[in-house]
Amino acid sequence: MIDLRSDTVTRPTPGMRAAMASAEVGDDVWGDDPTVNELEHRAAELLGKRAALFLPSGTQSNLCGLLAHCERGDEYIVGDHAHTYMYEGGGAAVLGSIQPQPVPTDDTGMLNLEAVDAAVKPDDAHFARTRLLALENTIDGKVLTPAQHSAAREVADRHGLGMHLDGARLWNAAAALSMSPAAMAEPFDTVSVCLSKGLGAPVGSLLCGTEELVGRARRWRKLLGGGMRQAGIVAAGGLYALAHHRDRLADDHAHARRLADGLHAISGITVTACDTNMVFARLDRDDPTLSKRLQGRGVLVDWRFGRSRMVLHLDISEADVDTAVEALDAELAG
Repeated sequence: MIDLRSDTVTRPTPGMRAAMASAEVGDDVWGDDPTVNELEHRAAELLGKRAALFLPSGTQSNLCGLLAHCERGDEYIVGDHAHTYMYEGGGAAVLGSIQPQPVPTDDTGMLNLEAVDAAVKPDDAHFARTRLLALENTIDGKVLTPAQHSAAREVADRHGLGMHLDGARLWNAAAALSMSPAAMAEPFDTVSVCLSKGLGAPVGSLLCGTEELVGRARRWRKLLGGGMRQAGIVAAGGLYALAHHRDRLADDHAHARRLADGLHAISGITVTACDTNMVFARLDRDDPTLSKRLQGRGVLVDWRFGRSRMVLHLDISEADVDTAVEALDAELAG
């Protein structure tokens, strides 16, 4: 199957499997798994931060980040389409009693900073205490620029707010801008990055930041059930990904552009320009059975209400892209 549903569907490469099979392990809850410790050190180094924490998922990494910054009765300001607000089960509110304050985002995915200014609450018992500004990069495949990060930092500093970045695909953003991950992460107090998306590891995310904030997050990880034991086996997959799969992200971006160009040539499809490894497409009319028909041709694509997000990753070749375009063209022509 040519699976374009997400970059989370990747399978470990032979080299990654070998690294995982030979990983030296200990008990990470005790802090003595050497492979986890190496992964955390390497991630902190790459992001330019003092400390890092290995977690099972991006959702838990973001949640631990929010909980590290905020207490009960606090709020964080976030984009109205952001993953932490829309797609993570309301965890900050449910488990941390942290109120999200959504604000509008523009076509680039950036928060409206005037709305952020207006959303900060006064020091008054009637209001939740505004403590944190949260951004996402990439967002819907779009790359926020360092200038946008810096502008958000200026607003946060003016109000004494912390800054958290949901950087699940920050690796893609850095590759698209030919910048180091550390330069992209510099304005933020905490940054969550995924290993199991563009980098192709089977599981895991990292929360990077100051020693104090990461220390708080480590306590929350335990409370949330995220403490793992011989986690070096999966951490080795992450280490391998950091060493071998970051440079090849440009291939995914090139394949996304090839896919977008191919779809653009098909009558009845409108394609949104892509910055990284995602292609968004819309049909002129709804076709409820299209996903199933494409599956019959060996292509997994999720079409809902005439819309689709197709994601390129290390298991998709240039030839796979061409096959997917041909399959879609054939189905719509039929």
